[in-house]
Amino acid sequence: MRVLLDECLPRGLKKHLRNHEVKTVPEAGWAGKKNGELLRVAAGDIDVFTTIDSNLVYQQKVGVLPFGVVVLAARS
Repeated sequence: MRVLLDECLPRGLKKHLRNHEVKTVPEAGWAGKKNGELLRVAAGDIDVFTTIDSNLVYQQKVGVLPFGVVVLAARS
């Protein structure tokens, strides 16, 4: 599975997803892009977008994206 980690997530999260092809937004060359643009350019290149931005589902039409969106919730 091709996983894209949002810029707001720690890069160290990659080591916990060893069985997948994982890139961070900066590694993919998309650093600094706003969510809408980022999701458009990622379409076709990823299977899952992972973020901690809980507002994403209210700001973007995630139901029509050609990939899954995982929003992580953590205490710290």
